[in-house]
Amino acid sequence: MRALLTSKWTKVVLFLLCLIPLGGLIWRGLHHGLGANPVEFIQLTTGRWTLRFLVFTLCITPFRKLLNLSDLIRFRRMLGLFAFFYVCLHFLTYLGPDQSFDLAAMWKDVAKRPFITMGFLGFLLLVPLAITSTAGWIRRLGGRRWRILHRAIYFAAIAGVIHYYWKVKSDVRMPLFYGALVAILLLWRVGAWFSRRRSVVAAKLSPEGARADTAR
Repeated sequence: MRALLTSKWTKVVLFLLCLIPLGGLIWRGLHHGLGANPVEFIQLTTGRWTLRFLVFTLCITPFRKLLNLSDLIRFRRMLGLFAFFYVCLHFLTYLGPDQSFDLAAMWKDVAKRPFITMGFLGFLLLVPLAITSTAGWIRRLGGRRWRILHRAIYFAAIAGVIHYYWKVKSDVRMPLFYGALVAILLLWRVGAWFSRRRSVVAAKLSPEGARADTAR
């Protein structure tokens, strides 16, 4: 398994797989398969894939720890950047065909309609994460500050789920499904944090920890 995860070709294959949703949209567009409202179809498809890639990205840490596959971390940045790629397509479809690149009308729409406001918030939260995804930015910010900044992905995922839920209005099964996945992944992180805290406290209260504190 480690040989597969560390192979350079695995990243290439994953990259190509991540492009399949875009390829599907292009294929449908060329064969008149985007339905009666192509703009809405593209918005819905790119929005769903944004949420899916956010979920894939959030899955990396739990799977890495639960399955003891530390090399999974190699794919987290790519998955996160594809989430940003699809949210950019989602936003550009809204800004272009939907709003005709009328920024004034867009701002009015953002202010007037809550689901647009929430979606725009999620988009803005992902922008600094994409910009600072490189190793150079990790060095500039420092590991701790970089990790704190990139926790914004949690809020972006929540904003995306709320945006989707408010958008569909009637059939909310899919938004609730994605909401459940995001909730499970965030609750796992909360549980892992409490587990680490208990371990630290237990270590300090142990005889060895008490002697170490006395020695200081």
